[in-house]
Amino acid sequence: MTAKDKLPRMVPSTAAQNFTARESWRIFGIMAEFVEATERLKPIRPAVSIFGSARTQPDHHYYAITERIARLLSDAGFSVISGGGPGIMEAANKGAYFGKSPSVGLNIQLPLEQAANPYQDISQTFQHFFARKFMFVKFAVAYVVMPGGFGTLDELLEAMTLIQTGKSRKIPVILVHEPFWRGLIDWFKDRLVTEGMINPEDLELIQVIDEPEKVVDAIFNHYQTRGFLPLPEEHELMLNL
Repeated sequence: MTAKDKLPRMVPSTAAQNFTARESWRIFGIMAEFVEATERLKPIRPAVSIFGSARTQPDHHYYAITERIARLLSDAGFSVISGGGPGIMEAANKGAYFGKSPSVGLNIQLPLEQAANPYQDISQTFQHFFARKFMFVKFAVAYVVMPGGFGTLDELLEAMTLIQTGKSRKIPVILVHEPFWRGLIDWFKDRLVTEGMINPEDLELIQVIDEPEKVVDAIFNHYQTRGFLPLPEEHELMLNL
């Protein structure tokens, strides 16, 4: 008899079996979330996703800059996608809401409930962060990243990782307000590049721009020779994102 044969056989309890069954069925709920959001958001292309802190107050200059960028993008023909909540998300939706193109909010259900802002032409609520994050990437032709916290950094680094690894098409990733981002960019150069964690050219994935008008210009400049629709090879990439 081997040592393995001597181990007691663990029979799953009824509660454990029920949990496993619920876990399996939950997959269908996740699939439904992807399908519903994809169908709902199909008409919004081209779109720009804007990220930033939920804690930014309406009287803060970050809020005003975000609102201005979103309004310019909306009037230029871009739908604007935000996380649908307060702070920078509200500023992005508000600027787009009073512009010519749709204002889109991808809301998330949280234990401490996030209240949806009122400036949304299209609102979609998610239970799962990963499904929501997928939609930010899938429908965006550019990322505009305002000052923010962990969630903002998460979105920024995921976008850079997907582009760096070739899992997503190359789109403009624009950081707004250079003084806020300076320390992070310096750390990327001093630590990640110097220690060989990333290639120097990986830093070319991001641009740092302060003026709202130049943010819009940078997006148009990226697409001026190819148009906003995914190229055939990019479309295949997005199917396998």
